Amino acid sequence: MSRRWLTALAIALGLSGPVVAGEPLRALYEKPANQWPAPWVDEGVAFVELGALPPPPAPPNHLVQLGQRLFFDARLSASGHVACASCHRPDQGWTVRTPTATGVRGAPGRRNPPGLQDVATRAHWAWDGAARSLAEQSLRPLTDPREMANASLHAVGRRMALSPARIGEALAAFQHTLHERSRFDRFAQGEHRALTDLELQGLHLFRTSARCANCHFGPTLSDGRFHNLGIAFVGEPSQDLGRFEVTRRCEDVGRFRTASLRGVSRTAPYMHHGLFDSLQGVLNLYARGGGDPRNGRAGVAADPLYACAQRLSPHLKPLPLSAADIAALQSFLRTL
Repeated sequence: MSRRWLTALAIALGLSGPVVAGEPLRALYEKPANQWPAPWVDEGVAFVELGALPPPPAPPNHLVQLGQRLFFDARLSASGHVACASCHRPDQGWTVRTPTATGVRGAPGRRNPPGLQDVATRAHWAWDGAARSLAEQSLRPLTDPREMANASLHAVGRRMALSPARIGEALAAFQHTLHERSRFDRFAQGEHRALTDLELQGLHLFRTSARCANCHFGPTLSDGRFHNLGIAFVGEPSQDLGRFEVTRRCEDVGRFRTASLRGVSRTAPYMHHGLFDSLQGVLNLYARGGGDPRNGRAGVAADPLYACAQRLSPHLKPLPLSAADIAALQSFLRTL
């Protein structure tokens, strides 16, 4: 039976879209997830199938309410003008639509504020994984001179009449509630018409020939690890060594946390430096096989960290993705 005939039959049956291995794509993905086409992942990747993400257990309501008040309270900053919500705006995907946010006295932030949707489900926090818990991460901006610029956590505690531990605990509790059920969740839970044919094609590309599932998998859509994509810019004014700043290990130069893709269509610009203002830009980076970590400036190559930065993630490979493939991937990402 020819592929053309199968495609015509699929359209006649209302199963329009590409045919894979002799079966219409929609029919393949309406099966249980353990029967979906095999993903293209490298040896050693602890792949977990994509699926719906249930909300995390709810903390005590009184703690959530306190955390919500604190999240929007600018008194947490030294100037009294910057709140957590200044850099993580609910109307902008719990981030801001600029490469970095603005802190006390107009100071520019160093990195793009990560979106906070489903932040409580993550294995690591901050782009370099410096925090060991969500409560700890919630406190770090309070004493960052580029953000809230307090002299100490104790100074904040005295001003708010709360212990620093209580502040961190409450802010984390509120962030546990930042969960949304996506269209992809509905699809994964059996509502198969929740995705269009184009979005379904994007899902298939995501799991297979686009190789996204090497790092973005499971219900959280993240492997919870750190990868070097070749965008640390060693030797440039915008240099950021990523995970190395926490571990001081050569292999961590230029590695950054794999971002969850939940709510990703609402969190532009992208990457730790906010360099890409669209999903298409990010997808083009991956299609090229990552960035170019080389720097021709005199003397830069002699820096030991420069050699470390050349070790790109082994999951990066140049990919022959067409413009139509990129469009389908973008459509799928908007369902997350």
